[in-house]
Order: sequence, then structure tokens, then C-alpha cells
Amino acid sequence: MTFSRFIGTAVASLAVALAATAADAQQSIKFTLDWKFEGPAAPFVVAIDKGYYKAEGLDVTIDTAGGSLEPLNRIASGTYDIGFGDINSLIKFRDANPNVPIKAIYMVYNKPPFSIVGRKSRGVVKPKDLEGKKLGAPAPDGAYAQWPIFVKANGIDASKVTIENVGFPVREPMLAAGQVDAITGFSFSSYINLKDRGVPADDITVLLMADYGVNLYGNAIIVNPKFAAEKPDAVKAFLRAFTKGMQETVKSPATSVESVIKRNDVAKKDVELERLNMAIKDNILTDEVKKNGFGGVDLARLDGAIDQIALTFAFKAKPKAADIFDASFLPDAAARKAN
Repeated sequence: MTFSRFIGTAVASLAVALAATAADAQQSIKFTLDWKFEGPAAPFVVAIDKGYYKAEGLDVTIDTAGGSLEPLNRIASGTYDIGFGDINSLIKFRDANPNVPIKAIYMVYNKPPFSIVGRKSRGVVKPKDLEGKKLGAPAPDGAYAQWPIFVKANGIDASKVTIENVGFPVREPMLAAGQVDAITGFSFSSYINLKDRGVPADDITVLLMADYGVNLYGNAIIVNPKFAAEKPDAVKAFLRAFTKGMQETVKSPATSVESVIKRNDVAKKDVELERLNMAIKDNILTDEVKKNGFGGVDLARLDGAIDQIALTFAFKAKPKAADIFDASFLPDAAARKAN
């Protein structure tokens, strides 16, 4: 072997070794969404497509789920490292499972999308109109979980409302067909799905629970406690990358939604873009977020939310906000700016 050939071989071998080392250095993270790849999932997948996770040394895989409760079980079991789920369901889960101290670490829906969605043609315009009506509600639905609070806040006689336990896939079709008068759901999901099924927009009533006395936070990023304890730097890196994905999505929703469309064969760009824009406007980019940046919570507000949950839920041991939300993994305030 000539000297030049030897050097060439050595350089090539070194390059392969360095590439392998770099691959080994990538920290793998299994992440679970709460639902399908739809418009509001854009910040999570934009961070993959833009290389934000990779730049932080992370190899992130993202899976869909079947509702608000599934991510909690996945994270608690350690099947997934980090996930996206309803903080109010987390609060109740923690009370039922005190030995599984999963926590929220980044608030995404500063204002929750929990809603009652009805049709004006079926007499549903305001909360009290639900009396004498049939409400379609999937048992594991995050919005339905807030029904007792909504009832109490609006003086609804719950005995006059017929609750029909329906599956997620048939919820909007049943309302569109007139088999129920209203449904529980996330505003940007049910409203857009009904429109897509041909229900006229001016016939759809969206009662956003947050506008009717339900003073809660919404979906947050949650973490497995063992993973957080063993890999705190990876958790911080994930949130830094996700924040960039969120900032990019809010800045350019029309291009960001493409990251969702390419992962969902049946998704329509115009539908998912409208869904994403609705989530940004109503749930993500609130006045509180514009002032304080993405990701954090007001602990006094969260304590108030826990107090409200306690009005209709019997805690074994009522938690404090600091038991539920851990801000120690958040990027610094300058990196979390919302504008």
C-alpha cells in the first residue's frame, strides 16, 4: 500500500468512526402526542424537519395517541420519555397514582380548547340551552372531564342533559347527522371537522369553556420522572428545540403546517392550516404568553385552577401548583419570547 493510499484509507476510516460516534452521541427520545398529526401538532414536527432537535444532539421520534389520557399512561409507564397531554387530567392522575410523580414542564395551551360544540339549528346557542338536549361525549375526552366544572359555573341542571358516551371517530358525524345536539371536544378539532363535513359555519356554536367560567390551563409537555432525573440535560435540550419549533410555527403557520401534512395521508392543507391558526389565536398566543413568553405558568393561576377542579373532584391529597409544574427545565426567558 502506498503512503498516499494509506493516508486516504486512514482518513476515510476516521470519518466513519467520527460519524458513528456522532450517531452514538445522539440521545434518543420517544415522544407521544395526545392525538393525530393535525395542525396544532406542527411545532413538534417542525422541530424535527428544521433540524432543531438534531442540533441539540437529540434523535426524537413522535407517535400519535388516542386522546388526553393515553399520553399520561405512556409517560407514567416509561414506555415514552416525554409527551403532550392535558395538565388537568395530569392533576387527577397524580392524585390517583401518588407513587408516579410525572410532572408538566412546559405549558403549550395557555388557554385550553375545551369546548361544548353544538348547532344553532338544534337550539344550542348558550350553556343553559343544553338542558333538555343530548350531549355526545367520549368518556376519555379531556373536554368532557371539565363538564362538571362547566355545569357548576353556568348553573346548568345536569339532570336535564342526556349524556351519550360516543367514540372519538363518530363524535362529529353524529352531530352533523343530528343524532346528538352538541358534543364535547377541542374547539379547533370539532369546529373544523364539522365544517369539513358540510355543516354551515353559521350553524355551529362553539362554547369555549374558558369563556364560560372554566379557569384552567390546557395541554402541556410532560416528562417521565426517571428520565428527567437521569437525563436532565436532554429534557432541557428538547424544550429548547421545541421552543424554536413553536416560534417558527407561530411566525409561519402556512409553511409549518406542511410538516403535519406529510405525516398524515388524509389531511387537507386548508383544513389543517385553519385548525392551526385557530389554536394559535385562541389557545397558544394569549396575552399572558405575549407578555411572559412561551412555556411557563403563573403558579397562582395554576393553584386557582386546582381549587376549581376541587369543586367537582374529591382529592385524596390536594396538590399545590409546584407539585404539578416544574419550571426548572425551561429555556431562559429571552429564548422563550413570543414576539
